[in-house]
Amino acid sequence: MEEILPKKMEYKLDFKGEGKAFFGIVIVNWLLTIVTLGIYYPWAKAKTLQFMFGQTTLNDDAFAFHGTGKEMFKGFIKVIIIFAILFGILSLFIYLDLPSVGLISFYLIVIAIMPLAIHGSYKYRMSRTSWRGVRFGYRGDRNEFVKLFFKWIFYTVITLGIYSSWFKMNLRSYVLSNIRFGDAEMNYDGDGGDYLLMNIKGYLLSVITLGIYSFWWQKDIFEYYVNNLSLHKDDKRIEFTSTATGADFIGLIIINLLMIIFTLGLGYAWVVTRTMKFIFDHIELDGTIDLNTLQQTEENFKDATGDDISDFLDIDFIV
Repeated sequence: MEEILPKKMEYKLDFKGEGKAFFGIVIVNWLLTIVTLGIYYPWAKAKTLQFMFGQTTLNDDAFAFHGTGKEMFKGFIKVIIIFAILFGILSLFIYLDLPSVGLISFYLIVIAIMPLAIHGSYKYRMSRTSWRGVRFGYRGDRNEFVKLFFKWIFYTVITLGIYSSWFKMNLRSYVLSNIRFGDAEMNYDGDGGDYLLMNIKGYLLSVITLGIYSFWWQKDIFEYYVNNLSLHKDDKRIEFTSTATGADFIGLIIINLLMIIFTLGLGYAWVVTRTMKFIFDHIELDGTIDLNTLQQTEENFKDATGDDISDFLDIDFIV
């Protein structure tokens, strides 16, 4: 009997945002944040995310970010209190003429906060994101993640940084593999050994070529992140594939740099939108999941504290 193969589906990712529209948002955000002495920042962040998600489409249907400035402001206040206490502790040790103890204590507490921030950030931001009304979600366990995070930190320290490649890949794997898109599950298969060898090659060739290979190194990193990502639902899946080349990255990075320099920073909005456009134009999806069959399974989570801490510590949003 002839085996019936799952039907191939068509998918198209796109970013439709324009620099002119984003520039208006950026200018208003900057002005109101300055005038309010920083108080407006949570609303500025919410408007930025709403624009970015709203201009990103899958099969011509836009994603939506439902987080609000009010939710983020509550988290923002908690972050201010947390770091005010931290700086207070640091100042106390400096007053006691123990600056080294103060700095060590400060950084140890910051490192201890990091896994909580990452976990909270994903739990909030995923639950406040949807597509066609189907919410995303994050199923990671906080206690499990904290234990793993510090185990990976410990291995990185005792190997004098060599384990950092496994640390990064394990972190991506845990976080991304716990993301849900309705009743579909994300999966990430990156390996620390492969990632280490890729970066050693990238570094050496960049040195030998006086930096020219760095664009292909960036391409390799982007490709590795994308190609190891997939979405699963029952026995069906969607594979992600990068189509970017080193030459593509040359055009992206050099033009972005020139735009920032010659506009004295005012071209920032165009740099962001063209970078987003570049990313989604160079990701292809291939698979058999019928997106119309996705079912709602995730719940709302409105505590933005972790997201605000991640922002304060400048922790990149891994996705």
